[in-house]
Amino acid sequence: MFVDQVKITVEAGNGGDGCCSFRREKFIPKGGPDGGNGGKGGDVVFRAAGNLSTLLDLRYQQLYRAGHGRPGSGQLKTGKNGKDSLIPVPVGTVVRDHETRRVLADLTEEFQEFVIARGGRGGLGNEHYKSSTNRAPRRADSGEPGQHQVLFVELKLLADVAIIGFPNAGKSTLISKISNARPKIADYPFSTLVPNLGLVQVGDYQSFIAADIPGLIQDAHLGKGLGTRLLKHTERTRLLMHLLDFSITSDRDPISDYEIIQNELKHFSEDLHGKPQILVANKIDHPEAEAKLAEFKERLTAINPTLMVCSSVTGQGIKELVFKIYEVLEKKEEE
Repeated sequence: MFVDQVKITVEAGNGGDGCCSFRREKFIPKGGPDGGNGGKGGDVVFRAAGNLSTLLDLRYQQLYRAGHGRPGSGQLKTGKNGKDSLIPVPVGTVVRDHETRRVLADLTEEFQEFVIARGGRGGLGNEHYKSSTNRAPRRADSGEPGQHQVLFVELKLLADVAIIGFPNAGKSTLISKISNARPKIADYPFSTLVPNLGLVQVGDYQSFIAADIPGLIQDAHLGKGLGTRLLKHTERTRLLMHLLDFSITSDRDPISDYEIIQNELKHFSEDLHGKPQILVANKIDHPEAEAKLAEFKERLTAINPTLMVCSSVTGQGIKELVFKIYEVLEKKEEE
């Protein structure tokens, strides 16, 4: 199950209390204070793990507590520190405050860690307060409480190129042809409900990551059809590949579809709308489809000169499309 947003509560451990104690040993009449400090409370830590791809574990466990620090004791013994609570999450996870939605952490690299809630400091024992004027202090501090937070955790896929378009534009079929992804493919709207990631091999040593974003529809930026939850997965990509359906069974207007999707991108994020794009006329596997493309080709190239033609069924233009994507990504990286 693909889970990309959850609400969780984290509680760091409280610090242990300091000890008020005096040394009492035979033949040592003036032993003095020997109360130790309390241990530090455990932290709650997020760690990005490359082998995870969903926040499913956080859905089933929504409360994370770190261990409390142990109190100090006599003979200058410091209490044991509380055990940290480690929360593994996928690379690309964003942690926000649940109420304000302020970003607290953005984990974009494997093994990256972030302490989201710090444990309380341990209290000081009375040995800490002895001085030349206070030989027998009876003061010992209590441990400080650990931090407590309610968090909104969301996952944004890390991919080089995002495949976008209307439902049934052929996104899932295309990513299955160019990469190692094996998404569910069916001939009905919204057969893809979650994004799919795939590694695309270019030659022997080059590759890039592609993401198949489930079909966007009009008013997606307002949340219609899970729009905002899907659009956020395109924010980290460096390139957008916009698929238009030219199949003979489709009676949709490709220009109208293009404008609707672009409008949704613009309303959701100006930065997203400004990303470089490749326009792909898909499902060109029939003479009538080729005639339909010829009718719209001049207008489409005026909109976006980078127009590619392909068919996932026959394999036409697939290889050229992959190399074109890699070429644009390389140019973007150089810039």
